Amino acid sequence: MDKVKEVLNIGSKGAAPAPAEPSPDVLAELKSRYADAGQGHVFNFYDDLSASERGTMFEQLAKFDPAHINDISQQATAPAKASDTPDKLEPLPDQALASILDSKPDDIKKWYESGVDLISQNKVAVVLMAGGQGTRLGSSDPKGCFDIDLPSHKPLFQIQAERIRKIQELAGKKAGGASVVVPWYVMTSGPTREPTRKFFESKNYFGLDPANIKIFEQGVLPCISNEGKILLENKGKVAVAPDGNGGIYQALVVSGVLDDMRKRGIQHIHAYCVDNCLVKVADPVFIGFAASLDVDIATKVVRKRNATESVGLILCKNGKPDVVEYSEIDKKTAEAEDPKQAGVLKFRAANIVNHYYSFRFLESIPQWAHKLPHHVARKKIPYADVETGETIKPESPNGIKLEQFVFDVFNMLPLDKFACMEVRREDEFSPLKNARGKGEDDPDTSKRDVMAQGRRWLEAAGATVVADGGVEVSPLISYGGEGLEKLKGTTVTAPAVLELE
Repeated sequence: MDKVKEVLNIGSKGAAPAPAEPSPDVLAELKSRYADAGQGHVFNFYDDLSASERGTMFEQLAKFDPAHINDISQQATAPAKASDTPDKLEPLPDQALASILDSKPDDIKKWYESGVDLISQNKVAVVLMAGGQGTRLGSSDPKGCFDIDLPSHKPLFQIQAERIRKIQELAGKKAGGASVVVPWYVMTSGPTREPTRKFFESKNYFGLDPANIKIFEQGVLPCISNEGKILLENKGKVAVAPDGNGGIYQALVVSGVLDDMRKRGIQHIHAYCVDNCLVKVADPVFIGFAASLDVDIATKVVRKRNATESVGLILCKNGKPDVVEYSEIDKKTAEAEDPKQAGVLKFRAANIVNHYYSFRFLESIPQWAHKLPHHVARKKIPYADVETGETIKPESPNGIKLEQFVFDVFNMLPLDKFACMEVRREDEFSPLKNARGKGEDDPDTSKRDVMAQGRRWLEAAGATVVADGGVEVSPLISYGGEGLEKLKGTTVTAPAVLELE
């Protein structure tokens, strides 16, 4: 194993010539490791490859521990043990909860001011989960490149970059003109890393300083056949898949992001998914709320629309914060009402994968990342026949992809280190998941929600909006509806777009 690591370390220094073919003894060591794990078939075609192909395959295989892959795949596919006692589900305790819907304006203002102060002190960073491709949207590009057909035709990456620019500007003004930096760490997957980098470069990083943007890559795991064997994509490559949004934790360490945060003095981190066009990036209210409670993780939720909406719920499970999927909750529990609020669901905190972390907690990742469970996604995975090398495209699920979930870390925390903030769905959550024309979570609904929000902002500022279609307000003009007072008394004909001159 040590010899294998030495070869990898040599290959990782310097720029990128093709990986060198390993020496016979190093190769024998790696082959032995795979054979001992019952996965020796991955080398079936090794001798048929060119020298550069052998180097590439060796490099890929050396990154995996086949015995560990066996262990996690067996654990993930083992049937869950039935518990003698049912899980005890309760809403999170009141002290861990806040809601923008019914909090006092003074409290919201206090959180906002505190959050802006922390941003102005360069203590806040943003981590974007952007590993997905727009496959379901009819695009092979990274999802962040997608244009939801706003009047400005800004892609999702640009909308979010401009929100960072605006919050830096607002925090700088509050700090008397100081230069404020909110570093942006963009987590991609293997297929999206290079297209993302090129897209950012082609757009001049949307006006942000590239020194404060780090594009890094989540890990991958081999795809496993239904018989427990590592699948080959072709003769010289193992079939792999991203390790899930829970791979963010290990990736933060391996990529050097945590080291960069440490050097910058970051203490508070906002993490979110790229597909939400309404996300308030580095939201000062959320940062201030979490910091005021001195928690290690906080999460934003929206109110569940009804008892049957298919969303995971953030709650207290057996005395620990946790996420429970809708399929795990019985009808009676789902329909239960809050005894304090008639007509409101008792379990209503819908998970939107929008989280706060303290830096001190992320520093502890090496102590617990290996304990996170792996989950199984059964898929149709094209593979190379291990006897002939011929590519086979299966007609039914023939294997599994292993992934971790970002929220599986929640139940490692005591309740006093976890908090939850309910926000308005129409202001903060409109995910892009489906192809146009579905009528739900598609480009049309994303555009509609952005334009409707702009209309509300203008009307709240005293403007009159006539006709239908809404108003797109550039994030460079307003982060959250502020700064629009000069439009009072004006009339705007929708659809319209407000951009900086």
